[in-house]
Amino acid sequence: MLRPKIPTNPTPAGHLRPPTVVEPTAVVPSGQVPPPAPVAPAPSRPTVQLTPGTALALVGGGTAVVLVVGAVLVSMLLAVAITGASVAVCALVIRSLVHADAKRR
Repeated sequence: MLRPKIPTNPTPAGHLRPPTVVEPTAVVPSGQVPPPAPVAPAPSRPTVQLTPGTALALVGGGTAVVLVVGAVLVSMLLAVAITGASVAVCALVIRSLVHADAKRR
């Protein structure tokens, strides 16, 4: 019933050039090349030297990261607590209003 139409590739139109012929060239060896000098292998892992200054910088940076992450987490916790308390207060007020309205009838 519904069959997809497969597009056909049209024949190329326009100016066509005949393929160019590439002729091989002869390789002429040049003079003697000296063998490369042996290179000492580089160490696989560089050595890390921990000086008192860098150790102090690392401790200070780590402390700063911990303090910032802690402040962000505490502020998020406070935001959730304040939101929950305000929703609870709103629920109590609405319940009180509905209860008072039902009593009057």
